[in-house]
Amino acid sequence: MTPETVSETRKLRQPIVVVLGHVDHGKTTLLDKIRGTALVKKEPGEMTQEVGASFVPKSVIESLAQPLRKVINVKLEIPGLLFIDTPGHELFANLRRRGGSVADFAILVVDIVEGFQKQTYESIQILRERKVPFVVAANKIDRIPGWKPQDTSSVVLSLDKQSPQVRDLLDQYVYKLVVQLAEVGFNSERFDRIKDFTKYVAIVPVSGKTGEGVAELLALIAGLAQAYMKGKLKYAEGPARGVVLEVKEEPGIGHTIDVILYDGVLRKNDQFVIAGLNGPIVTKVRSIFVPRPLSDIRFAKTELTAIDEIQAAAGVKISAPELEEALAGSPLIVANSDAEVEAAKKQIEEEIKGVRFYDSTINGIIVKADSIGSLEAIVNELRRRGIPVRLADVGPISKRDLLEAELVKKEAKEYALIGAFKVKPLPGLEIPSDVKLVSSNIIYQLIDEIEKIIQLAKETEKRRTLDKLILPAKFKILPGYVFRRSDPVIVGVEVLGGILRAKSPIMDSEGRPIGEIQQIQDNKRPVEQVSKGSEVAVSIKGNVMVGRQIDEGDILYTDVPKEDLEILLTKYSDIVTDDMKEVIKEIMAIKRAKDPTYGLGLKL
Repeated sequence: MTPETVSETRKLRQPIVVVLGHVDHGKTTLLDKIRGTALVKKEPGEMTQEVGASFVPKSVIESLAQPLRKVINVKLEIPGLLFIDTPGHELFANLRRRGGSVADFAILVVDIVEGFQKQTYESIQILRERKVPFVVAANKIDRIPGWKPQDTSSVVLSLDKQSPQVRDLLDQYVYKLVVQLAEVGFNSERFDRIKDFTKYVAIVPVSGKTGEGVAELLALIAGLAQAYMKGKLKYAEGPARGVVLEVKEEPGIGHTIDVILYDGVLRKNDQFVIAGLNGPIVTKVRSIFVPRPLSDIRFAKTELTAIDEIQAAAGVKISAPELEEALAGSPLIVANSDAEVEAAKKQIEEEIKGVRFYDSTINGIIVKADSIGSLEAIVNELRRRGIPVRLADVGPISKRDLLEAELVKKEAKEYALIGAFKVKPLPGLEIPSDVKLVSSNIIYQLIDEIEKIIQLAKETEKRRTLDKLILPAKFKILPGYVFRRSDPVIVGVEVLGGILRAKSPIMDSEGRPIGEIQQIQDNKRPVEQVSKGSEVAVSIKGNVMVGRQIDEGDILYTDVPKEDLEILLTKYSDIVTDDMKEVIKEIMAIKRAKDPTYGLGLKL
C-alpha cells in the first residue's frame, strides 16, 4: 500500500481496550473467550505474566452480537477493537502518554462473588488518574449458587432460563458492586437497566468460563468506545506515535520493541525517537512485524508477518538498530526531518525527566524498576502514602544506588531502603545489611512491603529513642509510706501526671536536683514505668535523705533536659497526653527561673 493510498482510504482508527482487575479474577480467561484463541493454555501457570496485543475484527464482534439486535443495536463504524491484556495494572502503567493514557477504554474485571479486592481499587485509581472510561465485567457468574450454564454467549438469554432465586441472587451480587463503586465515587447499574451511559458505569454479568455475557460485553464496549471516540483521533493519518510496551532480544533478529501505536501511520525505514537509559535514541525502522487477526503478539512468533506499513491502532514488533538501551514505557515518535527529531527529543526528555529523577535534598528511598510506566505508577503511589523518594530510575540496582541509600541512612535510617520492581542488583554487587532491599514483581505487594518495613523501622527507632528520653512526670511522696530514709530512699508515691520511669533524674518544685529514681515497684514487682493515678514504691539514689532534702507530702518532678523535651514535642507529640502537657508547663516554669530559653519555641 502506498502513502497516497493510506491517505485516500482514511481508515477509522480502532479503539484500544485494556483489561484490568485483581489477580485471579479471570482477566485472561475472559479475553480468551472473546478472541477464540488458546491463549490461557499457552500461559505458564494460571496467571498472566506478560502483556499482549490482539486485534478483534468488527466481523467477530458483529457475529457474537447478532442475536442481541433487539437488546443492543450497535452499528459499528470502527474496524474492530485492539485488546491489551494486562496483568493487574503493572503494564497498563506503560500505556502512558502526557495527560492520560494510550487506552481509549477499559474493562474492569471483578469476581462477582468476591467483589472488590485490593487491586480492584488500585485499578480504579489508575483509570481515574489517566481519565480512561470503563465498564465492569462482573465475572464468574457460573459460581453463583444454583446457576445453570446455558449454551449461549448472551447473559440476557441465559437469565431467562435461570430460576427466580438465582436471578435474585445475581441482583444481590450486582447491588454489592453498585455500593462498592459508589464508595469510590461512581454511579453504576446493570447494563440492561441503564438509559444514559454517560451518567452510569455499566456492570455486565459474564462468565469467562462458559462465555455467557461475552456478547453483551463486546457489543457494549464497541458501542461505547465508538461513542467516546467521536471527534477524538477518528482517523489514522500522519506520522506514527506510540508507546513501548517491552524491549526484547529475539534470536536471529536482535533487539526489538513491542509497541502499541495509537496514532498515525508507521512505515519501514521511518526514523523515530524513543527514550534510552542514557538519553533519547534516534534510529530507523528496519522491520515491522504484526500478528495475524485473533492472535496475540506474544505467542504468534512463528505467525508474525513482516509488513511495510501499518496504521494505528495496532500492536507491532519493531526491529531497529541501537535498541539495547531502549526503555519500556517510553513514547515513540516518528521524526523524519532534523527539526522533527529535535522537537521529539525535547518532548521525550521533558516527559521522562518527571519520572526518572534524583534529589539529594530529599531523605527518601531509592526506587528502581524495569520500565518508565511501572516506575511512574510506583512513585505516584508512594507519594500518595507519604513516602519520600530520593532517586527513581529504570534499570538494575547499581553501586550508586547503594551509596545514596547509605547517605540517607545517616539522616533517616527508616528510609535506607531500595525498592526494586522486576530488577536485580548488578552481578557481584552485595547489599549491605544496614540497607534494606525490597523486591517484587507485583506493584501493590512491593509498595505494601516498603510501607510495612518503613513503619516497623520508625516504630523501632521511636521505641529506641523514647527509651532513652527522660519523660515529664509529677509525683507526690505519700505521707506514712516512708520505708527507708536514706541510701537509698524508699518511699511510696502517687503519680499526679506524665510518665514516671526508672533511671530518671528528679528535682523539687524549686528546680533543685534530688537524685535519680533507681527502681519502681508495683505490688512488690519491678516495673519500668507508671502513669497518672498509679501508687507505687520507688527507690531514690543520690545524696538525699527523708527529713532533709525531701519530706512526706512533697511534690517532685522529673528533671527533663531541654534536648529531650524538644525531641518529645517535635517527633513524638502523639504520646503526649493532656496530663503530661500540664506537667510540661509546670516543668517549663520551674526550669526557666534558671534558663530563660528552656522549651522556648516548642508547641504544646
